[in-house]
Amino acid sequence: MKAFFSEIRGAIVSTLVFAVVLCGLYPAVVWGVSQIAFKQKADGSLIVDKDGTVHGSSLLGQVFTGGKYFHSRPSAAGANGYDAASSSGSNLGPTSQKLNDAIKDRIAAYRTTEGLADKAAVPADAVTASGSGLDPHISVKNAELQAARVAKARNLSVEKVKELIAASTSKPDLGIFGDAGVNVLKLNLALDAAK
Repeated sequence: MKAFFSEIRGAIVSTLVFAVVLCGLYPAVVWGVSQIAFKQKADGSLIVDKDGTVHGSSLLGQVFTGGKYFHSRPSAAGANGYDAASSSGSNLGPTSQKLNDAIKDRIAAYRTTEGLADKAAVPADAVTASGSGLDPHISVKNAELQAARVAKARNLSVEKVKELIAASTSKPDLGIFGDAGVNVLKLNLALDAAK
């Protein structure tokens, strides 16, 4: 019986030691290192203006409407889209009639909004949601097609708007992984600052 209680005591002590180390010390060390070495990223990659106003995160998309703003890609996260608590795709597959109808409607709406011809090519990211529903980027082609509308609504030259697009474009990781993308929140904030 003494050996049994010795085993139990050892199990309890080791559980407590691991709980303190793995649930207390290790997370505290990781948090401290991240605050020192990667503060901006560790705090959520927040976009904060000079007044200290937080406009959002550069990692999470937002809904933008109206002619003077670049529009984000569609989102299936939540009823109104871009709901981080409901992050997910639509789970509709390529054979889904509901998905095909939604894409056809989005293509027609995009062409109308951007003043494109009836048969003009539309970037895929303009009419399909991302896997998470929270993607903050659109393709460079999508941004370029929206440039004329935004420039007209803001009384800016298309060249000025394209300069802002270039400044808000992130390159592929390590120069080869993925595609270049335009952060919609950063671009719209730059447009608001340009006046």
